[in-house]
Amino acid sequence: MSLPESIVDLTPQAEELTTSYSQRVADNLEVFLAAKSAEVGQIASSAVALVDAIKDLTGGGKKLRPAFAFWGFIGAGGQPENEDIVKVGVALELFQAAALIHDDLIDRSDTRRGKPSVHKRFEAQHRELKLDGDAQHYGGASAILAGDLCLSLSEEVFASVESAGASARTIFNQMRTQVMAGQYLDILEESAGSSYDPEEAVRRARNIVRYKSAKYSTENPFLLGGALAGADEELLSSYRAFALPLGEAFQLRDDVLGVFGDPSITGKPSGDDLREGKRTELIAHAMLLADDASKQLISARLGAPDLTPNEVKKISAILERCGALAKTESNIAELTSDALAALEKIPANELALAGMSFLSDAVTKRNK
Repeated sequence: MSLPESIVDLTPQAEELTTSYSQRVADNLEVFLAAKSAEVGQIASSAVALVDAIKDLTGGGKKLRPAFAFWGFIGAGGQPENEDIVKVGVALELFQAAALIHDDLIDRSDTRRGKPSVHKRFEAQHRELKLDGDAQHYGGASAILAGDLCLSLSEEVFASVESAGASARTIFNQMRTQVMAGQYLDILEESAGSSYDPEEAVRRARNIVRYKSAKYSTENPFLLGGALAGADEELLSSYRAFALPLGEAFQLRDDVLGVFGDPSITGKPSGDDLREGKRTELIAHAMLLADDASKQLISARLGAPDLTPNEVKKISAILERCGALAKTESNIAELTSDALAALEKIPANELALAGMSFLSDAVTKRNK
């Protein structure tokens, strides 16, 4: 897509506003969690470890979901200095933290952003304190509670958004339901494995991408911001047409990086998705395109607890050789093209369009 020069010229201003807003979200989140630490500390000082884990997890990241809400808000006529859109950003960050904590536990992933995942953090705490019982169980149970606390805190913050009407509340509620359903479908797909018809695997994988990730990563934050500023259905529909394919491209890029990404950049071991047994669209394409011997290797070893580094390399090579990687890259390009074409049709001011364009670049042109 070639944006008009007047919009391109506004990109630096849009980037500056995004950075400023993201910092406000980070600052407000820090203050909120500090208050929660004090509140939990009154119950027992040892319980503050739950909040500390949330603080560490939410202290990083790009704040992309809040940024989408921000530009959805601006595109519907909202003002940058508004405080309620900051609260929405905080609620989204806490919701994402809950999703990450639970997802890492479900996937048995040891790392997140180059650090131990929350369940591994508590598992290490168990050993350091020389506690009784099983360290792995302690870590998992503690992570469940930390994730549940994040969900509770996310709702608490969103409930404090004074200007959130029925439309915004509905979107927020639907977002949470969609993620839980999508996460379950992901677990079901991994457990069903090769017993499912491979002809339907790509469709199922895309459905998981849509409901587990894409809608809460881009579409729903965008809609939340728009609804908060009073967007009508025409504007919200144009937001959906832009944000959903962008979110799907975002997650497919994540899937590629989960196999082929540089560990020093992604913060995850190379081939981590293969160890976790994720039945991504990348794998679905391979089960259609690869030769029988390669399919048998993937079916037998994907997600195996004792999967070796050499087997990771073999499966990665299959994904590239059979055309699964190329097909996934083609799908990413197609979805990105659809999103950018929809961006041209959004009836918003030029500054908002510049902000949306800036975010679409951040999502689709990343390597981590």
